[in-house]
Amino acid sequence: MAHSKFRTRSAVTSVPDQVRGDSLQGTIRSVHSHAQSLRPPLVIAALGVVFGDIGTSPIYTLQTVFNPGDPHPVPISATHVYGVVSLIFWSVMLIVTLTYVTLVMRADNDGEGGVMALITLVRRCCPAGHERTAALLSGLGLFGAALFFGDSMITPAISVLSSIEGLKVVEPGLDRWVIPLTVIIIVVLFSVQRRGTATIGRFFGPVMIAWFVAIGACGVAGIVAHPDILRALSPTYALGFMAGHLHIAFFALAAVVLAVTGAEALYADMGHFGRPAIVTAWLGLVLPACVLSYLGQGALLLGDENAVSAPFFLLTPEWARIPMVVLATAATVIASQAVITGAFSVAAQAAQLGYLPRLRIAHTSESSIGQIYVPWINGVLMVAVLTLVFAFRSSAALAYAFGMAVTGTITITTLLFLYQARARWRTPLWLLIGGGGALLVVDLMFFAANLTKLVHGAWLPLLIAITAFTVMLTWQRGREVVTVAREKAEGPLQAFVDKLAADRGTPIRIPGTAVFLNRGGETAPLAMRSNVEHNRVLHEQAIIMSLDVQPVPRVADQDRITIDNLGYTDDGIIFVSAKYGYMERPDVPAALRLLGPLPFADRPLSADDATYYLSKLELTPGPADTMAPWRKRLFIATSHITADAAGHFGLPLDRTVIIGSRIEV
Repeated sequence: MAHSKFRTRSAVTSVPDQVRGDSLQGTIRSVHSHAQSLRPPLVIAALGVVFGDIGTSPIYTLQTVFNPGDPHPVPISATHVYGVVSLIFWSVMLIVTLTYVTLVMRADNDGEGGVMALITLVRRCCPAGHERTAALLSGLGLFGAALFFGDSMITPAISVLSSIEGLKVVEPGLDRWVIPLTVIIIVVLFSVQRRGTATIGRFFGPVMIAWFVAIGACGVAGIVAHPDILRALSPTYALGFMAGHLHIAFFALAAVVLAVTGAEALYADMGHFGRPAIVTAWLGLVLPACVLSYLGQGALLLGDENAVSAPFFLLTPEWARIPMVVLATAATVIASQAVITGAFSVAAQAAQLGYLPRLRIAHTSESSIGQIYVPWINGVLMVAVLTLVFAFRSSAALAYAFGMAVTGTITITTLLFLYQARARWRTPLWLLIGGGGALLVVDLMFFAANLTKLVHGAWLPLLIAITAFTVMLTWQRGREVVTVAREKAEGPLQAFVDKLAADRGTPIRIPGTAVFLNRGGETAPLAMRSNVEHNRVLHEQAIIMSLDVQPVPRVADQDRITIDNLGYTDDGIIFVSAKYGYMERPDVPAALRLLGPLPFADRPLSADDATYYLSKLELTPGPADTMAPWRKRLFIATSHITADAAGHFGLPLDRTVIIGSRIEV
């Protein structure tokens, strides 16, 4: 039998908080350093999960720029082709390679990336006296996370639609199959998420390697036919296009931004694979292949302006178009994977920061804490994506909505990173104003250009973001209100135990063992207090247990249990802290069996006969002016998605008692 750790009251309080915090941070860094080591299988897996979104942008970017049905079309001409291709190339270099890959991805929260990680860093590095600035930036970052949820809904819809629409290039009569095939593919994609990103990445990785080799090869063929397109690599063409044709170029930015969609997923998915694997894959394969494809499509348009209807598929040799459609379909399914896994990470981090309720999270890897699956988020995304497919029915219609979510997220990420660089890394102010200001101006130009598409679909991601933002802020505020009310109702644990010790005749002690699950060791469990104050009874052995998830895959049995007698050795009341790794499902009865004989208990503990008590809160709107009435109703409705505690902790249903308490919000 494993040995538990026994601590007296003085032993518990003698461990400095800073020492415990440093130890925890060291453990986290050790876990993530292993996950982020550069291994070829990890690079291949990253190719299969992270780069699908940005890697499939060549399918629809140039086509959208020169789309004659656009509210602000760009006329097709050699000058405009050079300018647009140059704009695309330098946008990718500035936003993806410089801003994200080189700079932003260096700002990680113990290996995790994404907007929520930046919010945590902003809070952590906020200088004294700048709390209001940190709160404002945190709110802005939260809206960026909400925009990313919109991106996670739009990306699968536009990506899969754009690839299936390639069937119309092969045979126009296949048009009626676009929507049904898209729906089938999306349902299958979301159904396999529970297998985990590592498993999915191993399958998708070779597919994406074939994809990038194929689009790069087609691009080379186009460049060979019209090598003059290589002049577009010079920034003078992009600058000349912006300066000489501003009335056209500004509106073109709303479509050019499609070339960088997926940059935000690179950062959000960093916890899944680590920065080294993502950087290696981007610089070694993804960036060269995408650039070659854009140059090849530009070369095709120089020779045939009529190819503007589908330059990506028309660049492919006629004999290879059906295989390319199949490969493009597979690649766009993978494109959806990038933002889906990013949404899982953002939702999990939001729950940890208190912006969402406790969600059921399945960890799918023992080597990386960041590889997770969130069933509830997966279901919501699938319903939302299918709704968008049926509502818009074409990738062109969705393209107007796509850019707003991307540019908003990118702009907010850049702003938070600049604050982080100044507050944490002490970057010189002149460098931030010069270099950082220039990057921010580029982001704002793209954002402003997408505002012109507001009435043409750009309202959709804003509506999604505002809805998600409202839910997260409401949950945070409601949680604060409930925490204050709950702590007041529970009262301090030590004072409660001291009172029981002072009056041994009350309550009546009955035979058996009772286990009260609690959030920590500071307050008394509501279920225990209610049992004592209303039923006037308490079991001879009363165990108050809290569960603590550690940033390691598994915790050894000998390190799992820590016991505190709360200052008394003869009252039968103990506090037990059980530690679990993130890959383990908490099993309370199994943890109790590790206790063995207790030196301060009169008789052996019988875990198999114990009764388990849970405190269930019934939330009701109250008269207090804590929130607006509609926000109170929203908070209470959101609380219903919280994961079931009894099933999550492995409690036997026939010996679990739930005692309800009503709290007004």
